[in-house]
Amino acid sequence: MSQTLCILGRQPALGLAELESLYGSGVLRPVGQTAALLELEPRHIDFSRLGGTVKFCKVLTVIDSSNWGDIQKFLAQSIPEHLDYLPEGKLKLGLSVFGLKGVSVQRLNATALELKKTIKREGRNVRVIPNKELALNSAQVLHNQLTGSLGWEFVFVADGQRTILAQNIAEQDIDAYSLRDRERPKRDSRVGMLPPKLAQIIINLGAGRQPAPPATTDEDCGSLSSVNFDKTVLDPFCGTGVLLQEALMMGYEAYGTDLEPRMVEYSDTNLHWLQTTIRPIGTSFRLEVADGTNYEWPHQKSFIACETYLGRALTTLPSENDLQQIVQDCNYIHKKFLQNLARQVNPGFRACIAVPTWRTKQGFKHMPVLDQLTDLGYTRMSFVHAAESDLVYYRDDQVVGRELVVLERK
Repeated sequence: MSQTLCILGRQPALGLAELESLYGSGVLRPVGQTAALLELEPRHIDFSRLGGTVKFCKVLTVIDSSNWGDIQKFLAQSIPEHLDYLPEGKLKLGLSVFGLKGVSVQRLNATALELKKTIKREGRNVRVIPNKELALNSAQVLHNQLTGSLGWEFVFVADGQRTILAQNIAEQDIDAYSLRDRERPKRDSRVGMLPPKLAQIIINLGAGRQPAPPATTDEDCGSLSSVNFDKTVLDPFCGTGVLLQEALMMGYEAYGTDLEPRMVEYSDTNLHWLQTTIRPIGTSFRLEVADGTNYEWPHQKSFIACETYLGRALTTLPSENDLQQIVQDCNYIHKKFLQNLARQVNPGFRACIAVPTWRTKQGFKHMPVLDQLTDLGYTRMSFVHAAESDLVYYRDDQVVGRELVVLERK
């Protein structure tokens, strides 16, 4: 069986938890600080739904050395015999390195030029994509079509004293994410701007293990987004509908409620825009005005994935007394919501909720209700390859982060 290598995003723990949630801990192994190795063929993984993976690669081989000189020699010997398998035309070559010591950008570019000479001696034209950093970014990969039939992006990841050599077969589509994020007709910064990639992670953590999609070749990245799972994602705090949007893109039915009629109207506008501007969606959505702390959801819900109420928007850390009041207000709403939900779902029902956490000089401040989950009837699910404390999405310039909490009704 071939293996798959995933290069993870800015916060690798989120990507690891997402992969473990979907495919299980037994097939997953973290490699270094930024990568994960899966004992699955690429065709059994749907890259299009992974918010926490940037580069999706098939493993070519493992080099029994982490010395760059040895790696360069291996490439010079191996590349010529593989050129015949590529279609006619000008090749594009790129190199990305993760975790290897003693490799500089200058040395990486020098290696690329040496490989260019090797390829040209075999009678093939090739263009090298120069590195500005040790790893090529998504814009470089996509602009130069390095994952296309004439593209070669070799990805090198240090694995102890060995090196995993992989080929990038799919790159996170930053333009598509930007379109679904910034071009939606209705946006409201006061209720938080949930990034589509984070919405995907939340959905995947709520969904849990998924069946492998049908595919025909190792190069096929799967297409779970074209499969209707006959499952309905409920977002009780739907806001402007980002999470519902991503659920529909994955092939789920979407069910959203919100306390504010204006937010429900915004979601409705945005989801219709998705269907008419991005692409037709084969699944349906339902929206209702409702208070998540006391509403009885009458329609089907397979699991919950949501960003909850994040509290007052903050640009700077407030005084200790003000922060305590904010935390208490949020804690009250979340406790009422969890009590309300527990009355309506059966044991085994799963939810992933992104709740607020506040960055202070002493670290993150969490809501007290998270220490009462057992009493409320829930088990907080843990992950083998990602620590609970690392499942926090934040940016350095933000006071309020999002803590991802995966729950199962006891």
